[in-house]
Amino acid sequence: MAVNRDSNGYTFAFAIALVVVVGTLLALIAMWTKPFQQRNDEVKKQLDILSAMMNTDSLGITRKNAEDEFTKYVDLNDALVLDAQGNIKEGVEAFELDIKKEFKDKKLDKKDRNYPLFIAKKDGKTFYILPIVGKGLWGPIWGNICIGEDMETIVGASFGHKGETPGLGAEIKQQFFIDRWIGEKISDENGEFSKFEVVKNGSGHKPSKVDGITGGTITSKGVEEMANRSMQVYVSYFKNLKQ
Repeated sequence: MAVNRDSNGYTFAFAIALVVVVGTLLALIAMWTKPFQQRNDEVKKQLDILSAMMNTDSLGITRKNAEDEFTKYVDLNDALVLDAQGNIKEGVEAFELDIKKEFKDKKLDKKDRNYPLFIAKKDGKTFYILPIVGKGLWGPIWGNICIGEDMETIVGASFGHKGETPGLGAEIKQQFFIDRWIGEKISDENGEFSKFEVVKNGSGHKPSKVDGITGGTITSKGVEEMANRSMQVYVSYFKNLKQ
């Protein structure tokens, strides 16, 4: 029996068949590329952590050699996961955590969020890398704060964003903004948390103040919020560790 290609039934059947075939192909492609995507995410996380404690560009650290370089400085067996009170949580892998997803998860109570902490060794010194995440003007922002051996002084940082405005909020990735954080203390002489303020009046030279990005006030304040929210947790851990 001849098929009537002009009928509505044929059109619907053809459309359904096309959707099934295309959907199947897309699913297979997604399954095939997933390991590569996961690998890329891991490499990017390694680079972000290393960038907080050293200039990866000047040292020739790229995606190709990131894993080898990462293992030179960071031992994941030493990595920790803290709860919202700064206590160590057992049975949670720090590197496997996706704090961006936790931050976006509206069903996850703030007190149940996890806070990874990576310990690095470089030139005989110990560094503590603290991942942070927050919200900018147009989407998520994130970063890594590197703390020195005294467990209170910021010695490096790296920041990133998904869609902040070029020339404005996107400037949080630039070295000049990162340099403004170096030397700041995350705790006072009593080991208590020192709250940061990102300012636009040029008073960033004062303790616990950092000059923001001109024209990028909302993004700058986003960095302030994510730093303060997360640093409180790590300061609690460092205070207990010192005692």
